[in-house]
Amino acid sequence: MSLQNCARGDARQRKRYRGLIGGVALLLLMSVLSLTLGSRSIDLAHVLDALRHYDRHNDLHLIVREMRVPRTLVAVLAGLALGVAGAIMQAVTRNPLAEPGLLGINAGAALAVIIGAVAFHMVTPLAYIWLAFIGAGLAGIAVFIIGQAHSSANDPVRLVLAGAGLSIMLTSITGIFILNAPIEVFDQFRHWASGSLERSGLEAAAVLAVAVSFGCVVAMLIVSNLNILALGKDLGLALGANPRSTWLLACLAVMLLAGSATAGAGPIAFVGLVAPHISRLLVGPDYRWILPYSGLYAAILLLGADVLGRVVVAPSEIAAGIIALLLGGPFFIAVVRKYRLSQL
Repeated sequence: MSLQNCARGDARQRKRYRGLIGGVALLLLMSVLSLTLGSRSIDLAHVLDALRHYDRHNDLHLIVREMRVPRTLVAVLAGLALGVAGAIMQAVTRNPLAEPGLLGINAGAALAVIIGAVAFHMVTPLAYIWLAFIGAGLAGIAVFIIGQAHSSANDPVRLVLAGAGLSIMLTSITGIFILNAPIEVFDQFRHWASGSLERSGLEAAAVLAVAVSFGCVVAMLIVSNLNILALGKDLGLALGANPRSTWLLACLAVMLLAGSATAGAGPIAFVGLVAPHISRLLVGPDYRWILPYSGLYAAILLLGADVLGRVVVAPSEIAAGIIALLLGGPFFIAVVRKYRLSQL
């Protein structure tokens, strides 16, 4: 019997590694499509030439290096951040509907960004990062307090309702600032708020990479406790987990990840909800695998949404955030139908 169990365990591990390899291959394919497709199609030979022998006087090289490479990097990093943040939130709240967009964190980040842009003329990518961090952190704290997150093991729906209410309020305040913003600020914010990656730059990608790296490090520090707390608060305590420190580090990780993703790509919803569910189908309930899988497949989803948005109405574009909403909405409805409200 033990030999059979070992054989099953080895087969499961091989399946998980194959899933990772397949995901990486799919991400590379989507990256190639992202570099070659757009309002002006560029064949792979010219893309490779632009990457190896950059000539700033060649317009194809400029498109690849100055526009499509940063855009691809931002999509991958933002997707990775949203996937990991969504998995963490679903673990600590034990709520299959939890994700940064549904719990008010994206709305808080968006409000902070628009306040900084309108009131203090802070419009650089670095300023957006810090503003989004502050907004995401304050919104997350407010939702956890209003929703009584530490007692949500008995009624986790409370947390989603608190997030929905806070999101509505913060979005309304954001709308007031937008209506009174100068036209140039409104135009810049309009592209950012729709989840458009069209204006992504290398500076934004670099800042995003640093923030996402720190967020992922914090996430990996608590991954073992996530497995324990997913069993419930009381059982987690009995098994030696420290819920308070895990919650604090989880909040820090989500603030870093969701805040940086929102700053770099705009308030994109549903990507952080869908990817953890796909990951559980592939690897089971172990968060040591769910976290990397969620990051990988969320990056694929967001990059795929960006590529799809470029080709469906070419030569015009649909923002990646809008495509993500169109694809994620039906999935959200399916999750709600699967889990009765009393089970959430």
